[in-house]
Amino acid sequence: MPRAAAIGEELRVQGYALAGALVCPAGDEAGVLRAWRELPGDVAVVLLTPRAASWLSGELAARPGLLTAVIPA
Repeated sequence: MPRAAAIGEELRVQGYALAGALVCPAGDEAGVLRAWRELPGDVAVVLLTPRAASWLSGELAARPGLLTAVIPA
């Protein structure tokens, strides 16, 4: 069954674990890129903090099968 993941600053994403999402806290660009590249194959939806989304802007098109959404600020 596909699942969701949340990537970004820990305080912004930790609550998504309560809904069953894979939480990937990352506070800097290198951490966000690592989390994105290491997402398991069963992840279908990725929630990104605004900062994480900006750091991943060049990476998103490389994985068109993933639905991404930016968490409102």
